[in-house]
Amino acid sequence: MIELEHHTLRFSFPEIHRDAHCGISFMRTLRIPDDDRTYPLPPGLSRFPLRHVDDCAAKLPGSWGRHGGVFLPMYQSEAMWLSFSGEYPMAVRIAAGKVSALTGAPWQDQLSEGPDQDYLVIPEQPWLDGFFAGKGLIRQFVAMPLGEGYTAEEQITGEGEHGGLQIAVYPMKAAEFDRLGLDRDLRADNVMYCASPASGPEMGLAPGGTMQQEIYEDPYGIGAWEQDAKSRCFVHILNSVQYFLVTHEKPPTQPPTAKEYTDAGLPWFEYYDAEHKALDSPTKLSKLKSIAEMKARERGSELPHNEPVSPRNVVTLSKHGPVVREGDF
Repeated sequence: MIELEHHTLRFSFPEIHRDAHCGISFMRTLRIPDDDRTYPLPPGLSRFPLRHVDDCAAKLPGSWGRHGGVFLPMYQSEAMWLSFSGEYPMAVRIAAGKVSALTGAPWQDQLSEGPDQDYLVIPEQPWLDGFFAGKGLIRQFVAMPLGEGYTAEEQITGEGEHGGLQIAVYPMKAAEFDRLGLDRDLRADNVMYCASPASGPEMGLAPGGTMQQEIYEDPYGIGAWEQDAKSRCFVHILNSVQYFLVTHEKPPTQPPTAKEYTDAGLPWFEYYDAEHKALDSPTKLSKLKSIAEMKARERGSELPHNEPVSPRNVVTLSKHGPVVREGDF
């Protein structure tokens, strides 16, 4: 079952286990410079507003009605990241334009393990900021209109057919959950770190600047997941002008630039988790061209607000939160 609550998608599987639920939010953020440098994690500014497709189906593209799900507004070249909450283990597949955000492979219903692991595991993975580009690196999710060749979908498949994000969530098998004794170790939900419109209505996600972020290996093994009990959701992206015309609601204001944010002395972030092993297999996504690279090939075109910055206020985050470990005496 999927519910929309406070602009967060809530996935729950009461038929599997009473504790089998999680949340996924879509966070507004800075677009980091796309300049061949590697940046720390930018802040979360607020959640993107989510609306049911079925509430506005008559004003939306016909294919959206077939897909169902939800939609959100983004400005052209605006960035986002995904925040995961919940302590019952879940395997989560994320795709952009039906292209895996971890491997670049086409969408499929069954999970892939090993060096081609195409899913995240929560709560071990607290967030995802972009396309996996190699060990410890991602390319930021940045919104671009379909049909101009920038999106990961178009670069890999040659077509801009789907756009948006596709999400599938698979709960851990109840027997595995009980065997591991995880019900005695449930902690509070993850704490999120916070601090010009497109020409066409439909948007996809393109690779932007590079930042430091690890994607962790599945610590439980693919046999732990109840793959027959998955829930799927299509998250459509509408440009900001069309969002207003469809919903009569103003989209959020555009976020500050990375330079404005850094000049104000506000914090950037890095995340530390020594307990879990990071994926290191290179994927076809590492060969994608970023928006700035593609614009550099266009005469008289460049990515606006792309000045390099030097973050000085970098806050280190830990998975342990406020809990103090006693250790041995």
